[in-house]
Amino acid sequence: MRAALDEARAALATDDVPIGAIVLDESGAVIGRGRNTREAEGDPTGHAEVVAIREAARARGEWRLGGCTLVVTLEPCTMCAGAIVLSRLDRLVFGAYDDKAGAVGSLWDVVRDRRLNHRPEVVAGVLAEESAALLDTFFRSARTGDS
Repeated sequence: MRAALDEARAALATDDVPIGAIVLDESGAVIGRGRNTREAEGDPTGHAEVVAIREAARARGEWRLGGCTLVVTLEPCTMCAGAIVLSRLDRLVFGAYDDKAGAVGSLWDVVRDRRLNHRPEVVAGVLAEESAALLDTFFRSARTGDS
């Protein structure tokens, strides 16, 4: 989670919401890194999870990420939860819950929906306070206009 938090902090340089993600292979090696890039790239799909999953798939040379773990600082949204299921990740670890858009237990629970053909293991709340504090500081600054 510390590496994902580092990615989140790096997003601040581009005025993107500080969310970071990494993908670990079976041995624990980082094969994908991502941070929000929506502002930097003008891409609505530029969520940290999607960026990290894309990089991991390129590193592996295929879209199936069985045996891998996605670690992300915030509970994934519906788009990202769908990408997690579709990429066949074995495990999802996330920090803070997202009461406004979370799709892994807060508003929906896409990744554990029994109607889907793949359901990763979920570990929630890892370094949640640190993840939430980074987001709180970012949004407080955005509301007050501080940089």
